[in-house]
Amino acid sequence: MSSMSTLEKNCLVDLISAIEFDKTGDHLATGDRGGRVVLFERTDTKDHGGSRKDLERMDYPVSKHPEFRYKTEFQSHEPEFDYLKSLEIEEKINKIRWCQTANGALFLLSTNDKTIKFWKVQEKKIKKISDMNLDPSKGVGNGSIASSSNSSIPRPCLANGGYPDKFCNSLSNDFSFPPGGIPSLRLPVVVTSHETSLVARCRRVYAHAHDYHINSISNNSDCETFISADDLRINLWNLEICNQSFNIVDVKPANMEDLTEVITSAEFHPTHCNMLAYSSSKGSIRLIDLRQSALCDSHAKLFEEQEAPGSRSFFTEIIASISDIKFAKDGRYILGRDYMTLKLWDINMDSGPVSTFQVHEYLRPKLCDLYENDSIFDKFECCLSGDGLRVATGSYSNLFRVFGCAPGSVEPTTLEASKNPMRRQVQTPSRPSRSLSSITRVVRRGPESPTVDANGNSFDFTAKLLHLAWHPTENSIACAAANSLYMYYA
Repeated sequence: MSSMSTLEKNCLVDLISAIEFDKTGDHLATGDRGGRVVLFERTDTKDHGGSRKDLERMDYPVSKHPEFRYKTEFQSHEPEFDYLKSLEIEEKINKIRWCQTANGALFLLSTNDKTIKFWKVQEKKIKKISDMNLDPSKGVGNGSIASSSNSSIPRPCLANGGYPDKFCNSLSNDFSFPPGGIPSLRLPVVVTSHETSLVARCRRVYAHAHDYHINSISNNSDCETFISADDLRINLWNLEICNQSFNIVDVKPANMEDLTEVITSAEFHPTHCNMLAYSSSKGSIRLIDLRQSALCDSHAKLFEEQEAPGSRSFFTEIIASISDIKFAKDGRYILGRDYMTLKLWDINMDSGPVSTFQVHEYLRPKLCDLYENDSIFDKFECCLSGDGLRVATGSYSNLFRVFGCAPGSVEPTTLEASKNPMRRQVQTPSRPSRSLSSITRVVRRGPESPTVDANGNSFDFTAKLLHLAWHPTENSIACAAANSLYMYYA
């Protein structure tokens, strides 16, 4: 993951808040805090068609790096104000999800805190008058008409440029058009030019269904329904119906003073349309089956790691909150990201995670400082590779880490979202360790400082790499650092 690909228009106006590849990997969508959605299209395989692997199999010349170029952008959400609750609703895009394409058009869902919108992006051909079919040799003046030189039809004309009714009547009764037509009669011709324009149209608006901020949307594999989740409820929608949804999960207590847990993320199973998972602020992941009941108050499986005796502290519940979950492509594994770690769960084994990856364990002695500046509440996303062999997540100073899932995998890779990704890479020590990652080992040997990493570089807690996405079929990662979009290819 050390090579950076070419992205045309890689500096966006506002801070990027959502990234998503479509299923083919040929399109990439980003949303920002200004409510805009920007689409990128892959160009290195477009000329020949097919996927990159197909082109390599057919010995087509394929560029070393995947190339994505700016395609179009549109304003998805505008700032609103809820007068009943005296609440400002930001235009920031929280999530973007691609839907199934049809007739060459692209479809996607985008949401802010309260409203979900269904967009259709399609190329439209521009129709315009390209030929007026006029004879340039014949001048047309004021009050005169273009006529043929060999015309023998009398043309009496009135003073105002008109013709007497008698002449018009006699013309309609006595005159007949010649078989070849009249050469001087010229009509405007309207043809369709070859120019095309991308048009984004909002097809449906799904609103007024959430009292709290929407944190997740996820498409179902049946291509007909999707879910939206806020802090206390998960709603099930039909793509064709925007004025009605079904509440399938409700964790709101009768008395809000008894509230101890909120929903943080929700995701549909990639292949089973009846299964979905959602995470909570207590560090648990629940797998539910829609076939059991209409209201899924009870879960089919619970994935939760038990606390080690004597390890509980003031920050235990805060750092245990899961900010994002992702299913593997085959649906066998669930990846969850809490503040300190990544955990990979096998849905057939709920006794404990199959792998735990330490993301920034070196920050554990500095939790008090992180709590004071609210960094401990940052919500980092996670992603899996298409083959399920690698996982990735972000950290501070615009760093992100890539871990191998297979037994005997190489040491984790740390890269910076910049034009020089290896500049801040943490060096791997020669002495092995069983439980700590390389970045943790080096930090513990060096001086303990809240703003210094293993290489002596200062950490910037305001530069957070929260959003990233893995290409569905290749080892490519798109990640956002502030208002810039970067892509790395292995």
